Amino acid sequence: MFIVALLTFLLMHMLPGDPATIIAGDMADQAAIDQIRRDLGLDQPVLKQLWLWIVNLLQGDFGRSLMLNQPVSEAVAQRLPVTLSLALVAFVMTIPIGIALGVVAAVWRDTWVDSAVMVLAMVGVSVPNFWIAILSVILFSVTLGWLPSAGYVPLSASFTGWLASLAQPAAVLALFQIGYLARMTRSAMLDVLDQDYIRTARAKGVSPRKTIMKHAFRNTLMQVVTVGGYIFSLLIGGSVVIEQIFALPGIGRLLVQAIMARDYPVVQGSLLLLGFAFVFVNIVIDLIYAAVDPRVRYD
Repeated sequence: MFIVALLTFLLMHMLPGDPATIIAGDMADQAAIDQIRRDLGLDQPVLKQLWLWIVNLLQGDFGRSLMLNQPVSEAVAQRLPVTLSLALVAFVMTIPIGIALGVVAAVWRDTWVDSAVMVLAMVGVSVPNFWIAILSVILFSVTLGWLPSAGYVPLSASFTGWLASLAQPAAVLALFQIGYLARMTRSAMLDVLDQDYIRTARAKGVSPRKTIMKHAFRNTLMQVVTVGGYIFSLLIGGSVVIEQIFALPGIGRLLVQAIMARDYPVVQGSLLLLGFAFVFVNIVIDLIYAAVDPRVRYD
């Protein structure tokens, strides 16, 4: 987390542009710009700014947004439910579909079914999500009128409205992850299906369904859990473009607006939160290992 904080601070200060100039406006004179720079502490050396920012972080102070004129923690907290909702809906779509496609491709390997699944997975991984998002809006929103093209309805206001506002962006966001999970699940299943105990189970007359689900798939759960946690981290941090296209008021859209406005505190706080989410998810995965694999509990 310290490395993430350090890199975030340094990268933001390497961007061209002056926040004081953007805040003051095009018509402001140099005296007004210099005054804003002093008020924001931007006239201090970069190392001193870094030191003050880290000291404030240790006290739970993420700074104050330059463009919103509110604490960064408050601005992020207001938009966090949107990003988490989008990631959760996309994750719910990704896991069953990706695992099912991977298992089907492994069971019917080297057949047309395997080839079709892998082609779909490759398309999902390769096609840019912003292009799919634009086509999706044209088809489902403009042409068919089934789903809203933009905006967000809070869950507290309406469950159906909340789901309708997230269905399209979540599906687009999940497309890449479904292809990735399907490929990883197929690879893990193929390794297990070639093991001796699978051949023994088949030789003893165990039904194909029981062999696949009880013996083969259970022994791929470690890899699936690992990939699943990684995917959830990507869904949280990878929603920037999707939120921008569908006008979702989440952290991703806030991050884009802050970068354009050179709002250092918001960008640094948002990226730090995304880094924390990635670290936290990996810790949770390590804890899930003990529930999935008895050998971990034994150790």
